[in-house]
Amino acid sequence: MSFGWRCPYCNHTCTITNYNISNKTHTFNLKNKYKVALGLDTLVIVCPNPECEEICVKASLFKSQSPNLYSPEPLPEKEWSLLPQSSSKTYSTTIIPEVILNDYEEACLIKDLSPKASATLARRCLQGMIRDFWKVKEKNLFEEIKAIQDKIEPEVWEAIDSIRSLGNIGAHMEKDINIIVDVEPDEAQLLISLLEMLFDEWYIAANERKERLQKIKDLKVIKDDLKKIGS
Repeated sequence: MSFGWRCPYCNHTCTITNYNISNKTHTFNLKNKYKVALGLDTLVIVCPNPECEEICVKASLFKSQSPNLYSPEPLPEKEWSLLPQSSSKTYSTTIIPEVILNDYEEACLIKDLSPKASATLARRCLQGMIRDFWKVKEKNLFEEIKAIQDKIEPEVWEAIDSIRSLGNIGAHMEKDINIIVDVEPDEAQLLISLLEMLFDEWYIAANERKERLQKIKDLKVIKDDLKKIGS
């Protein structure tokens, strides 16, 4: 068995084989609220990157399709990420401000436990990004998003606008970002996915462009120095 996998710690894309993975299932038929046999599946993956070798642990609770014999349903009843506890990706504070990353990481950490609180943190993170990166400050997040429409790529705007038009999220962007309001369970994840896309489109892309331009400048300096030596 082998499959591609991205490590949540080092962000390297790796190939996982039998040497890097362990999967066990503990089944039990104790009296419980589901009235069926249950299975607790544990999955352990060790990052094969020799500079990382971090451990990822995930647990999933499955209900049986039959009352006595354990025959797991296709989808788990519940899932837990034990290591790392958060699904957040790793970003450098030299590229993205630490205060913005703190809100993002906390939004990821509590996404399953409290989608409402996670969405609140994600909205605050989005507002922080717009104010920091685009130097825009309006009366609320809704107006700040409108203010950057002409500054960003149409595809990026469409992604933001599609999220903004989804149910509760759009309404909440006109409210105080610190007010905790009801959201659908999947809305918190949609906001987090939007943040990750904007990290890449804004901060990461700008940093890579800056590095490329610096290499060009450095190359020019080297060539100018060589000309001076040769003359």
